[in-house]
Amino acid sequence: MALTLRRNRDRDLAPLAEMLTDAEIPLLNPNAKVPFDEVEWHRKWLGDSEDVSFYLQDATGRDVGFFALREGIGPEVRHLTYVYLAEEARGGAAAELTERVEQAARDLDALILTLKVDLDNAPAFNAYVSAGYEELSRRHGMATMRLDLEKRFAT
Repeated sequence: MALTLRRNRDRDLAPLAEMLTDAEIPLLNPNAKVPFDEVEWHRKWLGDSEDVSFYLQDATGRDVGFFALREGIGPEVRHLTYVYLAEEARGGAAAELTERVEQAARDLDALILTLKVDLDNAPAFNAYVSAGYEELSRRHGMATMRLDLEKRFAT
């Protein structure tokens, strides 16, 4: 599946709300209210002025995914948060998803990309390992991972 990236410049969360089922909200963010509360997401989860979110679109231009990048310990580090792919876009799209995330981080002048992934989510964990992410630590059922974008795209 060919996915294209659309930066969410207007901070519009209606497409995300349309994609998500109530059952998927806790998987995306275990602390978020169900049903989806756009005001809560703007205030608590994507409210930092440095948060940048993106939609992934399929070949028809339909939104089929979402992710956000938060500024890390400095502007050269971006932390991947709230990754979501609609059911119909899953299955073989992991490599393309990680490519789009890396592209978005580079477009924000990031040199390092970090993330946390639930160790029970083997498909996601394995996708990040396959994409070259280095596992830094494991705590509370989560793995913290890192990708050096500068090294990866130096060739």
